[in-house]
Amino acid sequence: MDNQVKSGKEILEDFFNNIQNIENVDKNLAQSLADLYKENNLTEKKVINKLQELREQNGNKN
Repeated sequence: MDNQVKSGKEILEDFFNNIQNIENVDKNLAQSLADLYKENNLTEKKVINKLQELREQNGNKN
């Protein structure tokens, strides 16, 4: 029995590589979060800014 334990980094990479495959997930949001993670920019401020940008693209300025 080979039970290999994944590191936190491996778990995060798996998650962000597959985030778009999660049922009922907004594809644009998922891609944006994955991109921020890959760019090492996954901060609260960057996520808030990206959410606002996506809202404006969808015509919802609130």
